[in-house]
Amino acid sequence: MSDRKLITAALPYANGPVHIGHLAGVYIPADVYARFQRRLGKDVAFICGSDEHGIPITIRAKKEGVTPQDIVDKYHGIIKKSFADLGISFDEYSRTTSPKHYDVSQDFFKTLYNKDKFTEEVSEQYFDEQANEFLADRYIVGTCPNCANENAYGDQCEKCGSTLSPSELINPHSMLSGNVPILKETKNWYLPLNDYETFLNDWIIEGHKNDWKTNVYGQVKSWLNDGLKPRAMTRDLNWGVPVPLPNAEGKVLYVWFDAPIGYISFTQEWAEKTGKNWKDYWQSPESDLIHFIGKDNIVFHCIIFPAMMKAHGDYIMPTNVPAFEFLNLENEKISTSRNWAVWAHEYVEEFPGQQDVLRYALLSSAPETKDNNFTWKDFQTKNNSELVGIFGNFINRVAVLIHKYYNGIIPAGNADAEELAEIKKSAAEIAQHLENFEFRNSLSALMNLARFGNQYLQIEEPWKTIKVDPEKAAHSLFVGAQIAVALAQLSEPFMPFSSEKLLTLFNLEKLNWSDIETKNILIETGHQIGEASLLFSKIEDATIAFQIQKLENTKAENKNTVSLITQSQSEGAASEVQVPQTVMPVKDEIQFDDFSKIDLRTATILTAEKVAKADKLLKFTVDTGVDIRTVVSGVAESFSPEELVGKQVMILLNLAPRKIRGIESQGMFLLTTKADGKLTFVTPDETVGNGIEIG
Repeated sequence: MSDRKLITAALPYANGPVHIGHLAGVYIPADVYARFQRRLGKDVAFICGSDEHGIPITIRAKKEGVTPQDIVDKYHGIIKKSFADLGISFDEYSRTTSPKHYDVSQDFFKTLYNKDKFTEEVSEQYFDEQANEFLADRYIVGTCPNCANENAYGDQCEKCGSTLSPSELINPHSMLSGNVPILKETKNWYLPLNDYETFLNDWIIEGHKNDWKTNVYGQVKSWLNDGLKPRAMTRDLNWGVPVPLPNAEGKVLYVWFDAPIGYISFTQEWAEKTGKNWKDYWQSPESDLIHFIGKDNIVFHCIIFPAMMKAHGDYIMPTNVPAFEFLNLENEKISTSRNWAVWAHEYVEEFPGQQDVLRYALLSSAPETKDNNFTWKDFQTKNNSELVGIFGNFINRVAVLIHKYYNGIIPAGNADAEELAEIKKSAAEIAQHLENFEFRNSLSALMNLARFGNQYLQIEEPWKTIKVDPEKAAHSLFVGAQIAVALAQLSEPFMPFSSEKLLTLFNLEKLNWSDIETKNILIETGHQIGEASLLFSKIEDATIAFQIQKLENTKAENKNTVSLITQSQSEGAASEVQVPQTVMPVKDEIQFDDFSKIDLRTATILTAEKVAKADKLLKFTVDTGVDIRTVVSGVAESFSPEELVGKQVMILLNLAPRKIRGIESQGMFLLTTKADGKLTFVTPDETVGNGIEIG
């Protein structure tokens, strides 16, 4: 491992604020790691910035009736302030609309172009004739071929998680006009990822099979096993970094081409401010490059960006890519569109001075190896029982007793006491876990030292021995002070605000981590400490009830109403009406003959089982009254197989069969979505015979 650390955190989209899922899955762990490496004395560059290009930006701009620049200016400010308020210690936080980024990303593209690393390909892409625009994947919506979700995007179905291409969608239509798009020829520049399969296999599959996280290694291996294909590095859009070629009018760099180059351009901005040489971090084998990301960004950071850097030829490869899973909120998937989230900027406003409580709570339930869950009750328990009851309680007892018996002056004690070995052990254990990106274990090791301190005081009882054995009491509080100062020092990466308060209390500066692991004495006899004050305060039930009620209100709003702008026929003006959320705009008009072709019948589910390697799919055997047939449906997140056996349902019989995960599905169930986001079957009011026609 190198003494120079280039640490990046995934660029947040500047189309909305950051929430606790982002914090737990990327930014707080990355900050802990960066702070820890600084305490080791490493040369650290911690780099991030707002991703201000891409379809989510333009979608929100169209929705709000403003320009994309208005959107990114607004949310870049909110995001940057949220990170600062929560103590995320970026050395540079920039944005991809900066002039420097445009120069660096265009230069990167031209280097690859001049080296003949691209292929020029003419392809047919969807085009909206009314909007007069080529449609990016996210501007195309249709029915998912895998789970029949009618609102799947051209690149992904968010219901079943399938990766898609626009050509796979059933009944695609444009999000701009609602019209069916046409296919139109266009030229773009592609990076042939297949040319880098051998390199990627040697570097990751053979080189990192023992030290990278299994979710990262497994996903990359799966992509390589399936075979890589050329991927377009340019797009036909009007928002983004312009393609720097004379024959590329109306084309911009693919957002996943320009966004990771942001790490490079932002490093250059930081280097210019600090007098550093940015190439030392990006082009020297003496540097470690570590990307902190969520699992949905693995392919971009482990296949596409490394292939780009390999094609360029001047850049080092990542040393590690610790990708995290997802964090749920109150047992439901966090959703920006449904406002089902705890927003960072709102937390800072509603819990003033309690940034470290959120950092601690999110780290203790960080989704390191699997999806995890955040609940407000658990948040309250972690604060009241652990931070107040264990950590803060120990610090306060030590400080109060030293002031009571010694006027705030550290008493004399045995510097060779065996209890002090616990400090060195804890420091080494925390360090080992952090080097292995095990943040939950490292936080547990920190809290175990606080527990040890409390137990030590309970056993020693200096408030009693002061009367009969003053020397023993003094030694007990000398040892207690060493443990308390160790906690002040070791907690800094995790809870920087609390650590700063403690170091002020003890009138000390930050130590190098190796000093904590080797020194017996962290605070000398005779050292004057400040007055004790509570480090953490209890969070009352009413405060938690308020937060839970906020979420309940959100759930009710999602269930009952959504604002749609409709055109008033009588006045010719836009008016806002309230309609149920599940009600979508009326689809294109059809004729009765079209409807009469639908063969919708009652049926009974005979068997149900999970589809191998598909978390969201169930395979059914169904009695349709006409025959026994197989249906595959993406309902596994809403039902267990057992509860569906014997259930009477409605099925579309004459839908053309489709192969889903190698299984031929011979029909489609009639389903709808409940307020909580779960699916439910549309069923007859009472049991009837199978095969009865509906319509």
